[in-house]
Amino acid sequence: MGLSEAPGQRDTQALLSTTHAMELRRRDYHVERPLLNQERLEELGRRGSAAGTRQWRTWFRCSRARARALLLQYLPILAWLPQYPVREWLLGDLLSGLSVAIMQLPQGLAYALLAGLPPVFGLYSSFYPVFIYFLFGTSRHISVGTFAVMSVMVGSVTESLAPDEAFLQDLNSTVNVTARDAARVQLASTLSVLVGLFQVGLGLVHFGFVVTYLSEPLVRGYTTAASVQVFVSQLKYVFGLYLSSRSGPLSLIYTVLEVCWKLPQSVVGTMVTAVVAGVVLVLVKLLNDKLRRHLPLPIPGELLTLIGATGISYGVGLQHRFGVDVVGKIPAGMLPPVAPSPQLFAKLVGNAFAIAVVGFAIAISLGKIFALRHGYRVDSNQELVALGLSNLIGGIFQCFPVSCSMSRSLVQESTGGNTQVAGAVSSLFILIIILKLGELFQDLPKAVLAAVIIVNLKGMLMQFRDICSLWKANRVDLLIWLVTFVATILLNLDIGLVVAVVFSLLLVVVRTQMPHYSVLGQVPDTDIYRDVAEYSEAREVPGVKVFRSSATVYFANAELYSDALKQRCGVNVDHLISQKKKLLRKQELKLKRLQKENKLLKQAAASKGTSVSISVNASVTDIDSSNAEDSKAKLP
Repeated sequence: MGLSEAPGQRDTQALLSTTHAMELRRRDYHVERPLLNQERLEELGRRGSAAGTRQWRTWFRCSRARARALLLQYLPILAWLPQYPVREWLLGDLLSGLSVAIMQLPQGLAYALLAGLPPVFGLYSSFYPVFIYFLFGTSRHISVGTFAVMSVMVGSVTESLAPDEAFLQDLNSTVNVTARDAARVQLASTLSVLVGLFQVGLGLVHFGFVVTYLSEPLVRGYTTAASVQVFVSQLKYVFGLYLSSRSGPLSLIYTVLEVCWKLPQSVVGTMVTAVVAGVVLVLVKLLNDKLRRHLPLPIPGELLTLIGATGISYGVGLQHRFGVDVVGKIPAGMLPPVAPSPQLFAKLVGNAFAIAVVGFAIAISLGKIFALRHGYRVDSNQELVALGLSNLIGGIFQCFPVSCSMSRSLVQESTGGNTQVAGAVSSLFILIIILKLGELFQDLPKAVLAAVIIVNLKGMLMQFRDICSLWKANRVDLLIWLVTFVATILLNLDIGLVVAVVFSLLLVVVRTQMPHYSVLGQVPDTDIYRDVAEYSEAREVPGVKVFRSSATVYFANAELYSDALKQRCGVNVDHLISQKKKLLRKQELKLKRLQKENKLLKQAAASKGTSVSISVNASVTDIDSSNAEDSKAKLP
C-alpha cells in the first residue's frame, strides 16, 4: 500500500507546488529597465540608415536574364506549355473544352442579346478574348467569355447612347434596325477597347490591389442586383413586348411598370415558347444534378434546346404564323478589324472604368478560389493585363467587354480541365461555328435565348440567402450588402457601384472611429488576458492597467483613444498636467527669489568690504527631485 500511495503523494505535492508558484508569479510583478530617450536608444542600438533596395534601377537593366524574366512574366504560356504533361492532361482538357464550348454557344448568342447587339457578336466575343487569355492568363480553370453582369452593363450603355427612339423612320415610325445595330456595335467595341486600356494600364503599374476595395459582401450584393436587372431586361423577349429604352436612376422601376402596363399586348406564341424552353432547361439541369456521378459529361441541355427550338421554329414557321421574334440573319465568316471611335471616349470613360473594375473583381475572385483548391498561384497584376488585352484586341474585332463565367468555370473544372488548353479548344470550336454553322440558327426564337439567360441566373439569385447568413455572422457586412443592392437597383449599375464603394470606405472610417476599448485582466490559473467586462473571473493585475483598442491609432481617432484611456484607467491626465505646471511655476518663483536674495547679499558684502560666497545653482529639475514627495502628496 505504501508503494502505491507514494506516487500519488508526489503528484499531489507537485501540483500544489505548481499552484503555489503560479500564485507567487501572479502576486510578484517586478519590471526594471532603464528609461531611454530617442537619442540614447539610437546610440545604444547603433542605428544607421537602411540600405535602400532601389528596385527602380532593375527596371532599366538590359540583360539576357532580365529579358527572359519579363517575357515569362507577361507571356506565361511560354513557362507552362513546354512542361505540359500531354499524356496526363490532354484528354481532360479536350473533353473540358468541348463541354465549355457547348455552353459557350447558347450563352454567347443570349448574352449578346442582353448587351443590345445582334447575336453573332456574342460568338465573336466567345472566340477572340478566350484565345488571347489562353496566351496571357495565369489561372488554369476560369472560363473567359460572355457573362451576364458584364453584358447587362454593356446593354445599359448601348441602350442609353443609342436608343430605339433615335432611329425611328419618319414614314411608318418603325425602328431602322440596321442603323441602330451598327451604332450599338460601334459603341460596344469602343467601350471594350477603353475597358482593355484601363485594365492593361492598371496591371502594368501593379494596381491589382484596387480590387481589395470591393469586399465580398459588396460584390455579391452588386451581382445580385445585376441579376435582377438582367431578369427584368429579358421580360420584353419573354412576353414579346416593345418597350421604351431607359437609362439612369429608377429606370428599372419604370421598366417594370411599363411591362405591367403592356401585359395585355403580349404575344401568346412568344410566351409559350419561353415557358416551354425554360421548363426543358430546368428539367435537364435537375437531371444533370441527379446523375452527376454517373455521367462522364453533363447533358448539354442548352445546346439541345437551341437545336430543337430552331428546328421547330423552321418547320412550324413560328415567326410567320404566331408572330414569334427570331434571331434573324447570322453572317458566316469573320469581320475585319475596325479602329475604335475616339469621339466616343469622353462619353464612355466612366462606364468603361466601372466595367473594368467589376470584370476584374469577378475574374480574380473566381481565379483565386480555383488556385487555392488546386495549389497554384494567380498573379493579380498579370490577370489585369490578360483581361485587358482580351478586351482590347477583342474590341478591335468588334467584340463587347467580357469577364469569366462562374457556371462555365465550374464545368471546365469538373469535366477534367487542367489548363487553359481547354479554353483554346472551346474557342476553336466556336470558330468552326462562326465560319460554317452559325447561319443554321437564323430561325432561333429570341424567347429561347431569354429563357437560357433567366435559367442561368439561378446561382446569382440564390445569393439572396446571404441576408440570413450575414444577419447571424456580421451585420455590418449585411449593411454593405443591402446598401449595394438597393443603390444598384434604384440608381442603375454605374452609379450604384460608385455609391457602394463610397459607402464601404466610409464605413471603414466609421469603424475606426468607434473601436472596441477594453481593460484586460488575467484569467485565473492561466497566462491569458481577457476583457474584464466580458469575463467575470478575469482579474486585473494590482498596480497595472492593461488597455486594449481594436483599431490602430491614427490622427482621426487619437482624441477618442485618449478619452477612452482616461475613462477606463481612472487617471485624470489633464489634472495631473495642470498640477505639474503649477508645481513648476512655484519652483521657478522660488529659484528667482533665491537668486534675488543672493544678489542682495553680494551687494551688501561688497559695501562692507567682505567676501561672501553663496552657491545658488539649483535648477528646476533639482528642485523637482527634492520636492518629489511634496508633488505626490498634492496630486490626487
